[in-house]
Amino acid sequence: MDKFTKLTGVAAPMPIINIDTDMIIPKQFLKTIKRTGLGKNLFDEMRYTKDGQEVADFVLNKPAYRKASILVAGPNFGCGSSREHAPWALLDFGIRCVIASSFADIFYNNCFKNGILPIKLPQAEVDKLLDDAGRGANAIISVDLEKQEITGPDGGRITFDLDPFRKHCLLNGLDDIGLTLQKQDKIDAFETRRTREQPWL
Repeated sequence: MDKFTKLTGVAAPMPIINIDTDMIIPKQFLKTIKRTGLGKNLFDEMRYTKDGQEVADFVLNKPAYRKASILVAGPNFGCGSSREHAPWALLDFGIRCVIASSFADIFYNNCFKNGILPIKLPQAEVDKLLDDAGRGANAIISVDLEKQEITGPDGGRITFDLDPFRKHCLLNGLDDIGLTLQKQDKIDAFETRRTREQPWL
């Protein structure tokens, strides 16, 4: 998993309440177990017409936001079914940070396991960032995980809270497998001892 330290990029505004995981990545794209290739279908039913044409006024289809790496969204982002494909699709598109006043718990947890930083802020601060994000290509926001600080295009700063363990994992690029491999020496020692003591296994 890639480390998350500091991210500076275009922020896309999506002030929609209750964006669920089926809106993020519709069910017909869940057949794959690969984490790549899903970005083109992110928000598929909002981004494209039924015949596959782009919806011109959907935010991520607008030229200014096609390479957005930050999403500023409405409350209860990621609600619905617990599909891990949702953070996979966001990440494959290039989104590394989602900012909202609240998230569905399972989606929130899945973000950390896939290198995405979900930031919870009071709605008034989200509204300020939505306003900043409305500046299009000038909607450059910086997120500093070490300082737990967001800097807007006008230089204004917002701090955010985060669980220290989750912060440690993101800063060091540690998913569940990475955390396990940190104990590789103890795992190897156990396997060696077990082979010696119980060679029939």
